[in-house]
Amino acid sequence: MFAVSYGMVPFYKHLCEALGLNSLLQAESPTNTQVDATRQVVVELDSNERGSSPWQFRPKMSKVSIHPGQVQQVEYEVVNRTNRTVVIQAVPSYAPMQAGSHFKKLECFCFRQQKFAPGERRVMPVVFLVDSALPKEIGTVTLSYTFFEVEGNQS
Repeated sequence: MFAVSYGMVPFYKHLCEALGLNSLLQAESPTNTQVDATRQVVVELDSNERGSSPWQFRPKMSKVSIHPGQVQQVEYEVVNRTNRTVVIQAVPSYAPMQAGSHFKKLECFCFRQQKFAPGERRVMPVVFLVDSALPKEIGTVTLSYTFFEVEGNQS
């Protein structure tokens, strides 16, 4: 089962590239950043650790309220609790699913693999906006990350 989780990151990456979904490789370029001050959207921040993962991973805040089109920065903290260097990749997911196409990440640690020294603690930003085309009936969006250790990169 542990080996299967290693294979999930490359599989997920290639599947998303093939389908044009949830790109991990590049920042979004929002076409319209006009802020819709008439609406509020709550963005819930979540983190998931796979089983007994050797790192601690959590958002610095649990939620933030924004206007569609408003650029927002949040932070996640990661701690490598091992005595070895690890390379990890964050995989994002969104709820409800249809909100994912309206969630534009401008800067994210999920765009590339992250290398952590033994015991290293790091605060990593995510800069995003929710575009104003988000359906009005969606008032809450959950941004969740799961970290996977990248196979073959252990030191």
